[in-house]
Amino acid sequence: MAEYDFDVIVIGSGPGGYVAAIRAAQLGLRTACVESRETLGGTCLNVGCIPSKAMLHASEYFDAAANGTFAKMGIKMKPELDLPAMHAQRVDAVKGLTGGIAFLFKKNKVEWLKGLGSFVDANTVAVAGKNHTAKDIVIATGSSVTPLPGVEVDNDKQVVVDSTGALELAKVPGHMVVIGGGVIGLELGSVWRRLGAKVTVVEFLDQILPGMDGDIRKEANKIFKKQGIEFKLSTKVTGVTVKGKKATLTVEPAAGGPAETFKADCVLLSIGRRPNTDGLALDKAGLATNQRGQIEVDGDFRTSVPGVWAIGDVIPGPMLAHKAMDEAIAVAEIIAGHIGIVNRDVIPSVVYTWPEIAGVGLTEERAIDRAGGDKRAVKVGKFPMLANSRAKTNHESDGFVKVIADAKTDRVLGAWIIAVPAGTMIAQVAQAMEFGTTSEDIAYTCHAHPTHSEAIKEAAMAVVSKPTHL
Repeated sequence: MAEYDFDVIVIGSGPGGYVAAIRAAQLGLRTACVESRETLGGTCLNVGCIPSKAMLHASEYFDAAANGTFAKMGIKMKPELDLPAMHAQRVDAVKGLTGGIAFLFKKNKVEWLKGLGSFVDANTVAVAGKNHTAKDIVIATGSSVTPLPGVEVDNDKQVVVDSTGALELAKVPGHMVVIGGGVIGLELGSVWRRLGAKVTVVEFLDQILPGMDGDIRKEANKIFKKQGIEFKLSTKVTGVTVKGKKATLTVEPAAGGPAETFKADCVLLSIGRRPNTDGLALDKAGLATNQRGQIEVDGDFRTSVPGVWAIGDVIPGPMLAHKAMDEAIAVAEIIAGHIGIVNRDVIPSVVYTWPEIAGVGLTEERAIDRAGGDKRAVKVGKFPMLANSRAKTNHESDGFVKVIADAKTDRVLGAWIIAVPAGTMIAQVAQAMEFGTTSEDIAYTCHAHPTHSEAIKEAAMAVVSKPTHL
C-alpha cells in the first residue's frame, strides 16, 4: 500500500476549498489545503461576497439618510460621507472572517500549504518548490473575472476596474459605467450610485440579470431605473481608452449599427467569471478542461482520473459560494466513505441590491419549456409586496413574490422574489422544495404576522385560488 503525506489535499481555500478541508478533517482524514493568498477564504471572503456586502449594507444606510427615507420615519439628518471609514469597516469584516477560518484550520488540524499548487502527477501537488502527496486531491480553485477584448483593467489607476478594484475606489466617481448587467455589476453599481455617482449599465442582452425569471428581470429594471441607474441594453462595448483620469467607451448596437462614444470617470468590467485552471498543470494529472475551461465531473464530483475530484466554480453549474460549500461537504463525505448529496435542482441565487432579488428552481419560461411549450402545464401565483403589511409599514413596498407549480401535481417548481429580505425569504421555499412540497402545503402553513414572508404564503395561495389580501 502506497504511503502518502496526507489523505486529502484540497487546492484552494475559497468557500468550497476551506469547507472541504475542514469537513474532511472532521471525518478523521489527514488534510492539507493549498492557498497562495496571505489570508484564507478565497475570492469570496477577501474581495468578493463579504466585502461587497459590507459596502452594500453601509451604503444602504447612507442612502436612506440622504434620500429622505429616514425623514419619512421622523428621523431628520443630513449625512456626511466618510469613505475611508466605510472602507475600514469593510476591511475589518474581512479580517475577522478570514482569521476565523485560520482558527478553524488549527482547531481541526488542517495544514495550510502556503503557495501556488500545481500537479506533478495524479497523487502529487507541488507547492513552493516542495512536493506533497495524497490519496485524494480536490480541485477547488474558484474563478476570476472574465476579460473583454478592447478593455484593459488596471485596478491601481482606478479608472478601468474589475470587481476587486471597484471595492477599493478612493473617491466616489462622477460617472461610473458598468459593463455587464449581471449580479456583480448591479450590486457594485448600486453601492456607488447610493454614494453619489451617476451609474450607467451597458448590457449586451436585451434585459438585465440573464438566467432569472422574465418577470423578475423586467421588474428589477424598473426598480433600478427609479433609483437612478441608467441602462443601455442590447449594446456592445467595442473598446475603452484611458486618458489621464477619464475613460472613453465605444459602443454599438448588439445587432449592428453605428458606433457612439461617451466618457466616464470609472468603468467597471463585470461580464462574468471564468474557472481558475491555468497554472494547475492539469495535464500532468491526466486531466483536460472542456470548451468552457471547466473540469468535467460525475454526480459525485469525480473527475476522469481516479482520486482527483473537483468542486465549485471550476466545474459546470452556477458559480455560487453556497453551491461550492454544499459540494465541499458532499465530496469530503464521499471520500471518507459516507454518502454525500447535492440537489442541483434546488440551489437558490440572490442579488444583494435594494431590494434584494432571489430565486430557486425553475423560471416560468424554463418550466414551460420543460413541459414541451405547453403553458397549461404550469400554474403561477404572484403577490405584490405593496399588499404586504410589514413591507408597506417599513416603506419597502417594491417587488413581489412569484411561485411556479406543476399544474397537475401542484408540486412547486420554483419561486422568485423581489423584496428587501428576499435572500432570507428564499430559504423557506428552497427547504420546502427539497421535501417535494406543493403550493397548497405552503399556502396552508401558518406564517407569523406581520412579516415579509407572508407574501410567500399569499403567492402560494394565488397558484390555485386567490390570495386573501389582494
